[in-house]
Amino acid sequence: MRRKTKKMIAVEKVHQQPLEDMLPKLVTDYGLSATADSLGVSKATLGYWLLKLGINVQRVALAPGDSLEIKRAS
Repeated sequence: MRRKTKKMIAVEKVHQQPLEDMLPKLVTDYGLSATADSLGVSKATLGYWLLKLGINVQRVALAPGDSLEIKRAS
């Protein structure tokens, strides 16, 4: 893992958990814009953090009646 910026460390302290654990859940539940707003950073900054931490965000289009299941590796 690469070094974290001062802002990254500050956000971790406020939320009392590592960004690696926090960001995937927030982005999945609320989306990029709402996650950036709730953390007090820009969407560009959030995108940079995701890239820096190696967190992959994918967008999926589902037809009516389709569903999606997300499985986390243990």
